[in-house]
Amino acid sequence: MSVQTDENRIKEIKTLAGNVLELARDEILMSFRFLDRSLMELKTEMRPGIEGVSSSDSVMYYDPVYILKASQRDFRYPARILFHVLLHHIFAHPFTGERTDAVLWDLACDIAVESVIADLHEPCITLDADLGTAGMLRVLREDIGPLSAEKVYKYFRKNPLTPSRVLEYERAFKKDEHDLWHSSSEGEIVISEEEWKKIARQVLAEIRNFSEKGTAAESLERNLSEGAAVKYDYTRLLEHFVVMGENLHLSDDEFDYIYYTYGLEKYNGMPFIEPLEYRDEKRIRDFVIAIDTSASCSGETVRKFIRHTFDLLKKSESFFRKINVHIVQCDSEVKSDDRITDIGELDRFLEGMKLFGGGATDFRPVFSYVNELRENREFDDLRGMIYFTDGYGIYPEKKPDFDVIFAFLNEDPGRMSPPAWSMKAVIEEEELK
Repeated sequence: MSVQTDENRIKEIKTLAGNVLELARDEILMSFRFLDRSLMELKTEMRPGIEGVSSSDSVMYYDPVYILKASQRDFRYPARILFHVLLHHIFAHPFTGERTDAVLWDLACDIAVESVIADLHEPCITLDADLGTAGMLRVLREDIGPLSAEKVYKYFRKNPLTPSRVLEYERAFKKDEHDLWHSSSEGEIVISEEEWKKIARQVLAEIRNFSEKGTAAESLERNLSEGAAVKYDYTRLLEHFVVMGENLHLSDDEFDYIYYTYGLEKYNGMPFIEPLEYRDEKRIRDFVIAIDTSASCSGETVRKFIRHTFDLLKKSESFFRKINVHIVQCDSEVKSDDRITDIGELDRFLEGMKLFGGGATDFRPVFSYVNELRENREFDDLRGMIYFTDGYGIYPEKKPDFDVIFAFLNEDPGRMSPPAWSMKAVIEEEELK
């Protein structure tokens, strides 16, 4: 009889906890209609015994007993937890990439999410305990500015926290466990990072038409813009400039030394087969580095960027012996074009490099100039252009017949987004050092 009673009680707890979360979901939708699709994609699943909430790539796992106890303490807490986890996903926080410090990344994500929630001032997700964290958020904003996960993480990396300080921040801002973000043992990813970013872009488009919240939603919009942005690692982007080329050296994969030496012995020094001297490899030969020489780009920074780019290419062994790289300087018009054909020329160019320009920025003249170079057969096979800029200028409307990377120094929420047909890379100053 007692066993049956326990089973009924457990079933009742599970049912009640499920109902509480459904009510929390409805509360969020009533206040934030633009989150309907993202809430539909975020699944909830019971995991009795975990004594809290944990999130993966698309699932919020919860202990039903924990949800009911949290609801007793503050009836708004389940909606707050659900909203907190939902923001993690539409900001693409679970897709951690190669973060060197998981603890700091988790903490930065929690702070970014809680900062957005604090700015929204929405009663259904506001807790009494938020009054105690408002001062901590204010201090962080004074040092960092707008609080996004990336910015908070970089700030903590530059300004290490003591263990006690980490614990203090976790007590204030942590709402869910992030262990599954850093583990591959949970199984296949249900919703990919790119799919969440598509959802985020949809939410972003809708929130811009959502007038009731006014400026209160600016923090949410800013974090969405950063989370949904299509950004690529600069090193990986350079792979787009790799082409198949013929590199003159012995192909070990296609050469059989047994037959070769057999011929030398059998036929008085005449090899049985000739070695294959050519092997097709992916190598970089033709591309353009365009430099925005407006007043915001300094000579030393430009020099470091060019050196950084070539160092990455050399490290990946992606060069031909001979290359054809045009380094074009431009502000509102093309100022100079230096052609580099080998690494030695690059070293000499960087030593004596001078920037020409300093006026307003217009990206279009470089594209017209490169098309002229192509018409004049200055390239055998132009793979693309890397445009180093602050991003404040006039972009071309039409997609060119080659790949384009707009490389920006540091993230800047104020700059215009580059055209959809281009690729965006954000390079931190630390990388150039």
